[in-house]
Amino acid sequence: MPSPQDLLVQFIRSHFSMPEANACAIAERFAERAFRKGDLVLKEGMQCTDYHFLCSGFMRAWTIDLQGHEVTTGLYPAGNVVFEVYSFFKHVPARENIQAATDCSTLCINFAGLQDAFHSLPEFREFGRSLLVNAYAGLKQRMLSGLHDTAEQRYKNLLTSAPEVFQHVPLKHIASYLGITDTSLSRIRKEFTKQ
Repeated sequence: MPSPQDLLVQFIRSHFSMPEANACAIAERFAERAFRKGDLVLKEGMQCTDYHFLCSGFMRAWTIDLQGHEVTTGLYPAGNVVFEVYSFFKHVPARENIQAATDCSTLCINFAGLQDAFHSLPEFREFGRSLLVNAYAGLKQRMLSGLHDTAEQRYKNLLTSAPEVFQHVPLKHIASYLGITDTSLSRIRKEFTKQ
């Protein structure tokens, strides 16, 4: 089984072509962290100071809306970067929580460490830029999907892109992520099961 550093090296090289030695030099700057199921990785109102690569487990981002309902804003399987971008880079309090949905292990670097890596390793700067562009594009597509796609289409897209979500996250959280009620999600799932 690959080590956490090996997983990060593979992730880096899959997103930006660079020599393995350079990717290893980047991975060496990250420290291992572990979270138990239910642990808050980031609490709303606190500043996000850590940039995590999720090696194993599953994380969820969420916030409370104006009606007091918990709304899932992000779902993260292993092999993803997890942090609250705006809070991290702007040094302001986060407006969402990030929580371990299962036991998780990450490789983590703080803001100062990330900035040092960006300035001393040009490949890491390009890798980081590539990740942010992809994350922005994904967020834009999710926003447009919420406006243009039916609930069934959003469900199908999630089922296709991240089927493991359904093994690790309660249906009520998936429903809020899709912008639908628990009842609607149950109905859609039954319809898909019949097909």
